[in-house]
Amino acid sequence: MYLRLIFMLLLLAAAPGGVTAALAQDKGTVDPKPLPPLANPNDPKLAAKELFGRKLLPTAGSPRVIGFYANGCIAGADRLPINGDTWQVMRLSRNRNWAHPDMIALLERLSAKAHKDAGWPGILVGDMAQPRGGPMISGHGSHQIGLDADVWLTPMPDRRLSREEREEMSAVMMVRPDRLDIDPKVWTPGHLAVIRDAAQEPRVQRIFVNAAIKKALCREAKGDRSWLSKVRPWWGHDYHFHIRITCPAGATECKSQPPQEGEGCSASDLAYWFSDGVLHPKPPEEPAKPSHPMTLAKMPADCRQVLAAPDAKQ
Repeated sequence: MYLRLIFMLLLLAAAPGGVTAALAQDKGTVDPKPLPPLANPNDPKLAAKELFGRKLLPTAGSPRVIGFYANGCIAGADRLPINGDTWQVMRLSRNRNWAHPDMIALLERLSAKAHKDAGWPGILVGDMAQPRGGPMISGHGSHQIGLDADVWLTPMPDRRLSREEREEMSAVMMVRPDRLDIDPKVWTPGHLAVIRDAAQEPRVQRIFVNAAIKKALCREAKGDRSWLSKVRPWWGHDYHFHIRITCPAGATECKSQPPQEGEGCSASDLAYWFSDGVLHPKPPEEPAKPSHPMTLAKMPADCRQVLAAPDAKQ
């Protein structure tokens, strides 16, 4: 089934001057259609996402991480199997369950910890990276070098999900309607345990969550709270948390982020995220001008080699 799936990509509609954001809960399809061939793939003005989004398989050879989380690519990526004893991959039609082997191993460890510490059957894994990383046709600005992964805040069911369920099912919204705190009807100690387990992984550099989730973690964490420094508020993480790991040892072409200091739990740390301007943003007086998409010329030079390299044998 997987070999058939990876040779098809969902054709996602593009908005004028940009793309329609593929949010974590956007539904997929069990019958994805291939992206159409490019009329001029050598056009220097062509968005790099159009090139990377059409690569269905990784390159052969050893893993090589090039660039930064939001501007780079990966050679020799590995695929997280769509089913494990304690994990399942969602939205298979996106073909985004590729990453550096270190991230694959971390997710496998985390899924086992979730089973042990939170009492969950396992985790549901969302977007990781494309087969060769790079910008995506839709959605994330990061996830480009195989060192990012999304984990749903919905426990894995104790059964194998169908293809239809993986494309249609939505994760549970964890944030209260007023956006000021978590929803106590769905938030459990198990959610804290899973995020804590991820943050305590030595290689984890950042975990992004909704500010209301960060607020709950700050309030409820006991004992050693040092892991809270890695957990940071960010937009669009109401249903899932985003794991980012540091560059692999010896990966001189990879650029990490500096570590964060402090728990990030003070009133001043969180004030911005609960300000009226953030919770209830006013529409702009003038429509925003479309941003220029990232072209291959704006990416690390070696990403051209990654695009041109032969496919790995599957």
